[in-house]
Amino acid sequence: MSEDVFIVGVGIHPFGRTPGLSGLQQGVFAVRQALDRAGLSWPDVQFAFGGSDAAGNADTMVSELGLTGIPFINVANGCATGGSAMFGAYSTIKSGEFDLGLAVGFDKHPRGSFSPLPADWGLPDWYGETGLMLTTQFFAMKIQRYMSLYGITPPMLGAVAEKAFANGVLADHAWRREAVDIDTILNSQMVSDPLTKFMFCSPGEGAVALLLASGRKARELGLPAVRLRAAAVRTRPPGSFEVFSPALDLERGGSPTSVASQAAFAMAGVGPEDIDIAQLQDTEAGAEIMHMAENGFCADGDQAAWIAEGRTRIDGRLPVNTDGGCLACGEPIGASGLRQVYENYVQLTGQAGARQVPGKIRLGYSHVYGAPGVSAVAIVER
Repeated sequence: MSEDVFIVGVGIHPFGRTPGLSGLQQGVFAVRQALDRAGLSWPDVQFAFGGSDAAGNADTMVSELGLTGIPFINVANGCATGGSAMFGAYSTIKSGEFDLGLAVGFDKHPRGSFSPLPADWGLPDWYGETGLMLTTQFFAMKIQRYMSLYGITPPMLGAVAEKAFANGVLADHAWRREAVDIDTILNSQMVSDPLTKFMFCSPGEGAVALLLASGRKARELGLPAVRLRAAAVRTRPPGSFEVFSPALDLERGGSPTSVASQAAFAMAGVGPEDIDIAQLQDTEAGAEIMHMAENGFCADGDQAAWIAEGRTRIDGRLPVNTDGGCLACGEPIGASGLRQVYENYVQLTGQAGARQVPGKIRLGYSHVYGAPGVSAVAIVER
């Protein structure tokens, strides 16, 4: 019989820019904070999964944390690195091999856009020469197509960004902590039509650590805990159209997000209607809109009513990206997916402060998406 898995401790280094610390040091900060909050020490941790995109190998943090001989597995999976690290830790505890483990993600990106190379992603040089390796251009093209098919408008994109910055004001770990009104968002510099500069997230810095435990260990520790009901990672199916896709198939299929979402709901034995709070990948405002449908929360095009009625606000029917998401927090690739789970943990345990979702919330949902078409979904329960 497989083990139940619980998150029993969390730590976070604030996102943004921290000139005095390396990405690895921010990761160490998050791990130590998680251990301190749980009343544990580094030798208590039996294994670890961790990763970053641009800040070095996660396993080298043992030089700072202590040389305990721990099995430490490095993870690299694009923007889904953090979610994949958690999936590894979840699967390890579920197997019954260990009782207490760590998932950690961190990063420290230089200013400016990401600069991937076509050859690193199995693509020919011409793909980069068209400009499509610049993800701002790809995501703009993707949302343009979606808008023409389903009636999404620029003011709806602006409303998503406005909500994100409003939520970020309330989150201590967010990078962008000033509200931005919708007129400013819509009239700001156009980066890639229809997306203005306030509709994109920025590469940044930050770190998150999660302590995962078996049910037996969680009961022994007696800490505030949430049960990890499901953790799923999936790659792109036939007919999907994802970042770094060199072509669009005539016969369209699903997406890695829809496949991962369906798998997670099946594992947890719940449906979209049961979720109380959701953190969805929002590298730009259009992504949140598209991912609402891809994760099964609404039909394509129904986002217009959801946004107009405020259903995704903190006091709405399904609060989405309650800490401001990537738009307000930025995206340090290795940490971003774990930040979503961190946010659900503090919300479900009533520790979210001014951004606390009202009422009794039981199920939290997180979704991260990355190149070249990989998605990770987690469902947690209080």
